[in-house]
Amino acid sequence: MARFILSDYVEEALAQAVYDKLEDGTFSGRIPVCKGVIAFGKTLRECEEELRSTLEDWIWLGLKLGHSLPVIGGIDLNQEPKREPVDTL
Repeated sequence: MARFILSDYVEEALAQAVYDKLEDGTFSGRIPVCKGVIAFGKTLRECEEELRSTLEDWIWLGLKLGHSLPVIGGIDLNQEPKREPVDTL
């Protein structure tokens, strides 16, 4: 089974999510280790989906802008990629 580092990173980050039910019955979710990653939804499920989307956008933007991302679940996205010679493909 193939493993994808970004998928693993997202899953590890979401496992650290904290959800709160707000006074109006809606939900908020955040990932404390990922500064600024917060989402809202009418239902917990909607909030979870929004949080995943927000996290994915946050990761892509951080990578594009060269921001330092937190190491989550032992996964460090800040490392330079290891390139294999073309003849190994």
